[in-house]
Amino acid sequence: MRRYEVGTVKEGADRYYFVREKETFAIEPLTAKYLKLHYIESNRSPNTARRAAYALCFYLEYLNEKQMGLTGPYDLPFDEQFQHFTGFLSWLKRIPYKTEDQTLPRNKTCNAYLKDVFRFYSFFETEHPETGYLKVVSYQQSVVVNAVGVRKTLRYRAFNGYLKEEERDVRAASQEEILDTLKACTNCRDQLLILMMAELGFRLGEILGIYYTKDIDYERHEVKVRFRADNENESRAKNAEERRGKLSDDTFQFLLHYISEYRELLQHQTFLFINIAGDTKGKPLKAASVYDMFDRMEKKTGVRLTPHMIRRYFGNLRYEAGWALELISYAYGHRHLETTTTYLDIVDNRLIDASNRFYEETRDVYGVDELLHRR
Repeated sequence: MRRYEVGTVKEGADRYYFVREKETFAIEPLTAKYLKLHYIESNRSPNTARRAAYALCFYLEYLNEKQMGLTGPYDLPFDEQFQHFTGFLSWLKRIPYKTEDQTLPRNKTCNAYLKDVFRFYSFFETEHPETGYLKVVSYQQSVVVNAVGVRKTLRYRAFNGYLKEEERDVRAASQEEILDTLKACTNCRDQLLILMMAELGFRLGEILGIYYTKDIDYERHEVKVRFRADNENESRAKNAEERRGKLSDDTFQFLLHYISEYRELLQHQTFLFINIAGDTKGKPLKAASVYDMFDRMEKKTGVRLTPHMIRRYFGNLRYEAGWALELISYAYGHRHLETTTTYLDIVDNRLIDASNRFYEETRDVYGVDELLHRR
């Protein structure tokens, strides 16, 4: 039987996570302080805070099995400390993180949990400097520049024992799959949701966070992403930078139709997307409800579609249309071009074709024929 569990409490718009003992309900004070300071008060997303809480919960469970306290790893020599943390990764691989179907975590998930543990230890070392530093991690830093040119230094801890991560098996949706799902929808809210994801490329949290009263320019047919930390449905833009996207005239007309259709519910809300039936009728739509909708559509059509697949469709369609990578990256809200390229189906054949066209257009730049004649 596990000794620890994750608890949560909501105060106003903030949701706080903590780790406590299951029998005594005693909260682990240091982990609670860390989660509050570094996730809630730093405006990190609720999902990020929740993952960190579960990472610390699992780690405390692992320490309990090893009959070791939080300071225990500091007393170990390098080799044993390394084995301690790689052992935690192996331990995680045996722990189902979805109890309903006993799903075991992927390597990437285990690595993310260990990174959360190392972040906690960085905090722990500032609270208790007498412990020193972990021997198996090295401090490194990098400088990033945001969309408005502000430079920020990120300090992180490098560890050489992470598991090899699986390649993410996510593809872009096809136009046919989107059309089949649109036809299977039973209401215009779900249809508008899919249309806006396909035309804006916004993340699901960004779509669900749209205020129809403030974030839509009804003259220019533009939609803005705004960072808000207190949305009732816990949706949130991933980055603090604001950006905007444009809807086609047809989709904008469909947006007006949706607002007209549900105007009696919307007039009591600021959110664009709301629940239209049931006990939560008129309340802001949550991400879980959207995924449930896609599951229902899959059962009706046999088409597997997710918000992220539609997001990838957005980028690939525009890449095919000749958009520059920098423009697609900005539309996605990515901080790095490398992230954008992973979303796009840029395969080797395209690289070869592009190279062939380049060489045909710029042949004889180096005067190779002349060099050959000299021999």
